[in-house]
Amino acid sequence: MTVKDKKQETMVKQQTFDSEEAFQASLEYFRGDELAARVWVNKYALKDSFGNIYEKTPDDMHRRIASEISRVEKKYINPLSEDEIFAVLKDFKYIVPQGSPMSGIGNKFQIASLSNCFVIGNSGDSDSYGGIMKIDQEQVQLMKRRGGVGHDLSHIRPKGSPVKNSALTSTGIVPFMERYSNSTREVAQDGRRGALMLSVSVKHPDSEEFIDAKMEQGKVTGANVSVKIHDGFMQAVLEGKNYTQQYPINAENPKYTKDIDAGKLWKKIVHNAWKSAEPGILFWDTIERESVPDCYADLGYRTVSTNPCGEIPLCPYDSCRLLAINLYSYVENPFTPEAKFNFDLFKKHVGMAQRIMDDIIDLELEKIDAIIEKIENDPEDAEVKRVERNLWNNIKTKANEGRRTGVGITAEGDMVAAMGLQYGTEAATDFSEEVHKVIAVEAYRASVYLAKDRGAFTIFDAKRESKNPFILRLKEADPEMYEDMVKYGRRNIACLTIAPTGTTSLMTQTTSGIEPVFLPVYKRRRKVNPNDKDVRVDFTDEVGDCWEEFVVFHHKFVTWMEANGIETARHFTDEEVDELVKQSPYYKATSNDVDWLQKVRMQGRIQKWVDHSISVTVNLPSDVSEELVGDLYVEAWKSGCKGCTVYRDGSRSGVLIANDKKEGAGDKDMPEKRPTELEAEVVRFQNNKEKWIAIIGLYNGKPYEIFTGIQDDEEGILLPKSVNKGFILKRKDEEGNTRYDFQYSNKRGFKTTFEGLSYKFNKEFWNYAKLISGVLRHGMPIEQVVNLVSGLQLDSENINTWKNGVERSLKKYIPNGTKAKGMTCTDCGSEHIIYQEGCLICQSCGTSKCG
Repeated sequence: MTVKDKKQETMVKQQTFDSEEAFQASLEYFRGDELAARVWVNKYALKDSFGNIYEKTPDDMHRRIASEISRVEKKYINPLSEDEIFAVLKDFKYIVPQGSPMSGIGNKFQIASLSNCFVIGNSGDSDSYGGIMKIDQEQVQLMKRRGGVGHDLSHIRPKGSPVKNSALTSTGIVPFMERYSNSTREVAQDGRRGALMLSVSVKHPDSEEFIDAKMEQGKVTGANVSVKIHDGFMQAVLEGKNYTQQYPINAENPKYTKDIDAGKLWKKIVHNAWKSAEPGILFWDTIERESVPDCYADLGYRTVSTNPCGEIPLCPYDSCRLLAINLYSYVENPFTPEAKFNFDLFKKHVGMAQRIMDDIIDLELEKIDAIIEKIENDPEDAEVKRVERNLWNNIKTKANEGRRTGVGITAEGDMVAAMGLQYGTEAATDFSEEVHKVIAVEAYRASVYLAKDRGAFTIFDAKRESKNPFILRLKEADPEMYEDMVKYGRRNIACLTIAPTGTTSLMTQTTSGIEPVFLPVYKRRRKVNPNDKDVRVDFTDEVGDCWEEFVVFHHKFVTWMEANGIETARHFTDEEVDELVKQSPYYKATSNDVDWLQKVRMQGRIQKWVDHSISVTVNLPSDVSEELVGDLYVEAWKSGCKGCTVYRDGSRSGVLIANDKKEGAGDKDMPEKRPTELEAEVVRFQNNKEKWIAIIGLYNGKPYEIFTGIQDDEEGILLPKSVNKGFILKRKDEEGNTRYDFQYSNKRGFKTTFEGLSYKFNKEFWNYAKLISGVLRHGMPIEQVVNLVSGLQLDSENINTWKNGVERSLKKYIPNGTKAKGMTCTDCGSEHIIYQEGCLICQSCGTSKCG
């Protein structure tokens, strides 16, 4: 046994808890909130690769984090104590490290980064195949360490451009979008898929193809896409003029130019966003103009893209870690006429948050050293490891040099309501802007104090920043702080962001990020045994399971009820619930109620006090017009937003299903007479202890038929493991009988034919496969075919295992966003279940089930 193994064994012998034990303890910690308890145990409780859990409640986690941060503090003068740090972390009340920092700080069981966000890219405008492949590998290497990744495609030459290789002309941007998307889908760590942002400038001649790429069903499903909009383009749209695209996009003397109708392309952007919620919009000139790091563009800090959610614009190989301040906790006497925001405590904690974030950079540098050490000790050839090693060395350089931080917030919606204000109104926006102004000034003040004690980031230069609009606003807001910054420098090149806080807000039990409340009251279902005593059955589903319906109040809505003497334990009728909501500050202030134009104006005003960007979505009902979406984008640009994303209710699933027919009508484009040749994909699965293979014939990318058989057997389907695509050919044998053959190309391009797919079934398997193929050919929607296969009542244990393999093979073809009809979540009882990359996802609580 190695020293490492002995150490691991010793750690395993420490006190551990099973998942149920940790869940019950956490359930008590979260005061009966099952969703918060499940999320914490599954995502953030310290665990090893054997499944042993080392933390019973979030108190243990917060003590782990506080211990590590205090260890870093001791390196510097006037250190914070572990107890001081623990006090602001405890109960998720004030300061909340997000995602990777929460799970990774002090975690000795995994070698992973603490960074939430990365951007990568090649130097200059290189678009060689070598550079493109390097980006692909770097992207995957980061995703396996838990990072979300963004990169820009504007450097790739347009389609049809001459190239000096056998292709003669360039394929353009779209094929590489698909490559990067597929790489993302291949990466999964502990059930967590990679996250990717792809961007391109509207100035690029291929930008229209980029904008259209995700409109085709099944394409680029592993990436978010955003188009970088320039001020000149927006002016051309508003003035009805042409716009000149060029390549290279930043060249003074471009090799290629093209004049386009700006209004026509704008309408396409708006239409696609209206229909599918993508592409997102990045107002790139605003981003570059406002960016403090871009004052150092010539030193390697030119912003090129953003992280997957768009709130951190970054230069190549820079990274950022995220932390949220719980705004609700600073409202004293919430939901009463005496409500008051404690600005003194808030200012103190913003300063602590910035200091803790700087400590986390030191912890990240330790993590990067551990990653580099692991790479060096890996058995692969040095050439194989070269890209990964250089990647982390580049990231280490940027983290050490710029020391970028991401201090943000959560619970904006609850803070506003607790102050007695209605989200989206002018009064609420005035108050929110003042809060964010304080965050900006105090975070930068803390960074100046840190520079005095610990030294400024190495390339700080006050003259470079002297005309930056964000720095000038800080100077006006606090001239004394600015003078100190000129004198002592600043510890961090940039400090602030507003990120989405999905699971974080579940644990703070507040609204998410800058967003309003989603719903103050909603219904859930809980499965019950109708034979149990005192059980109320409100709903019986199609398979006979019984459910109790119960009203769920948003946590802070309960606080409002208590503050106003309303009994929270009694059963309310629907009419009583509606009346309660009308009386509350959450009335007309939900994500679907807030005035959309007011929301983007609010975003623009807050953006002036955030040096990075803001992740926010404008939620729209399904019946809004495309013109309204366009108006929102124009207003966002005029208001100073750095980006804008809209989501029209039902839009994602609508476009991905690509079904304008009546529900259940099926796909009438499927030919009932089988073509003689079909493209095919190979899917491998386990049938009991045997390895099986499914070959799925595709028509226009959709399943049309399926063949299965045993793999690697004398009488089975003998295909090399590298084969995953080919063609199914329909032929006649010597006796005139129909047979189906599979043809594929080997590595040298030579075609190999595997004869007689249908002969590889035993009789029972073949009959079921014919049934499945028949309903596929007649256009039954794929999700219904999966339900059909799942519901087959088969006696043989072996055929049931085969059935499960076929079901898994077909699930991958269900368009993302498709609603799983007739299904309810086993955790929360919600009917909002959708398919996502072959898995079932509950949109209400986030529970997922794959396989």
